Amino acid sequence: MSESTAPLPYEGVRVVEFTHMVMGPTCGMLLADLGAEVIKVEPIEGDATRRLLGSGAGFFPTFNRNKKSIALDLKKPEGVEAALRLVATADIVSENFKPGTMKKLGLDYESLKQLNPRLIYVSHKGFLPGPYDHRTALDEVVQMMGGLAYMTGRIGDPLRAGTSVNDIMGGMFGAIGAMAALRQREQTGCGCEVQSALFENNIFLVAQHMMQFAATGKAADPMPSRISAWAVYDVFTVKDGEQIFLAAVSDKQWTIFCKAFGLEEMLADPRLKTNNDRVLARDWMMPMLRSHLAGHSAAELSAVFEKNELPFAPITKPQELFDDPHLNATGGLAPIRMNDGSTSKVPLMPFTLGGERPGIRIQPPLLGEHTNALLKEVGYSDAQIAELKTQNITTGD
Repeated sequence: MSESTAPLPYEGVRVVEFTHMVMGPTCGMLLADLGAEVIKVEPIEGDATRRLLGSGAGFFPTFNRNKKSIALDLKKPEGVEAALRLVATADIVSENFKPGTMKKLGLDYESLKQLNPRLIYVSHKGFLPGPYDHRTALDEVVQMMGGLAYMTGRIGDPLRAGTSVNDIMGGMFGAIGAMAALRQREQTGCGCEVQSALFENNIFLVAQHMMQFAATGKAADPMPSRISAWAVYDVFTVKDGEQIFLAAVSDKQWTIFCKAFGLEEMLADPRLKTNNDRVLARDWMMPMLRSHLAGHSAAELSAVFEKNELPFAPITKPQELFDDPHLNATGGLAPIRMNDGSTSKVPLMPFTLGGERPGIRIQPPLLGEHTNALLKEVGYSDAQIAELKTQNITTGD
């Protein structure tokens, strides 16, 4: 589906992924978007995200584009044998099962590197090896124990971020590690194991707050109650109850802001001369600004802020982004097949290569959509494939 004729950077790289949910599939999606052939090994009943409801209903189409699907029962020796044949052809194996699961199957790094010394093996876990590595981790678990929920919620009310931030970024760091390992393999001729973990990813995210304490000796307050570094950096409730985020983060922007909205008296007030002065004056300054702007509509404020190159943002709900004019004009959304066969749009990777966004070459696969072709490629005959299907060791086309 991609219109680009330029070769993608990881064309010719084969990835076999044993992944589910978000973290592992994100790693494979990134490599797939960049041209790798990614083979998703699914259980006979399929990745559970094909069937999730609620907040998980969009997981599969979001994180499994540009992949092939083969269905194998890894609880049976014949299924593991088929997986091993695929691994023998792979550059990268990616997995995100509980510690010990892949070892029980004989699909852990120590076993597979005997089969393929050049193999790069990416493990996505809750924790890197250490005192916590036996624990079961979820995005919400590490947000709570890693300081992110504390920083997001109000004091006494820790709140997880509104997206699977650690799962997604953990998968991204797994992909970055795989890219680094590919480069290292060019230098050494050998593969290696890459590990990425939710907890350590979360710590990376809150490092700025840790270092704020190291620099100042003062603990960072949660975001809703923090002392902002900028005086005007807030959500305003305006005409008809609409909300809009407005900011003026420098002395120059403060001057422009005051002139644009007839606030000459505040501009001349010596108590508000510098940004730091205004930060210290927020208790009495912000009520005045809120009152002054309350009669304007969000659209009016947006127009003034955009005209004067001041930072602003509407308060947008995720579903409204499908109609965002910038995303649609820049090709940031692409048609995607949903679990029920309908079509929607999905955000592409947030970068360009040579001015183009890596696109969708393969729709999220149907369960076992590429089973026959992949098994034939690694030496199975039609009769052998039919027998595997009869024994319910594989399924699909």
